[in-house]
Amino acid sequence: MTQELDLSRSRLTTPRAASIAGILFSLLYMAVIILIRSAVPEKPEELGDWLSTGWKTVTLALNLLPFAGIAFLWFIGVVRDRLGEHEDRFFATVFLGSGLLFLAMLFASAALAGGILTMYGANPELLIQSGIYTFGRMVTYGLMNVYTLKMAGVFMMSLSTLTLRTGIAPRWMAILGFVSAIFLILSLGLITWAPIVFPLYVLMISIYILVANYRRR
Repeated sequence: MTQELDLSRSRLTTPRAASIAGILFSLLYMAVIILIRSAVPEKPEELGDWLSTGWKTVTLALNLLPFAGIAFLWFIGVVRDRLGEHEDRFFATVFLGSGLLFLAMLFASAALAGGILTMYGANPELLIQSGIYTFGRMVTYGLMNVYTLKMAGVFMMSLSTLTLRTGIAPRWMAILGFVSAIFLILSLGLITWAPIVFPLYVLMISIYILVANYRRR
């Protein structure tokens, strides 16, 4: 009897803790976006003059990013837990796959940017003259502003579809998710602050799940 009670308590508290992690991801990822956008020029063709003044800001953003990624994994976990037996295998696979791809490309671009900053600290002139900076900047820009955003859009679209099919969140949240997903997919990195739409959507879903779990308790 005691064991069953402990399992019941664990099942109730885990979603609440994970939804807090979703809020944490949203806040950390928005902070990362703001820090990077404020320090790095919008155009990837820029020659690297920002490195002398903005490298500390970007370094701070890159140090926050792994914690945001860990929190995002917890958010995926709480959504799947909330779906429970109603989870649709097809859309759940797209949901999980797009979320993991989003994280993988996000971490890959962060590692590449970190390597550029490390090389800049060791030999600034070699970094610029060798063309390594230009190559790294282009690749990072493509990963962050094109492919990562597309995966974020697919993630939002699959989550919105699951929301409509299972009713784990209000219908208007699902519709808003579809609109936001289409916006991210079609933005193609042309709109500077487009990436901030994704953490705002995760924040909205996380707050709703957190409130719903408190009401259930």
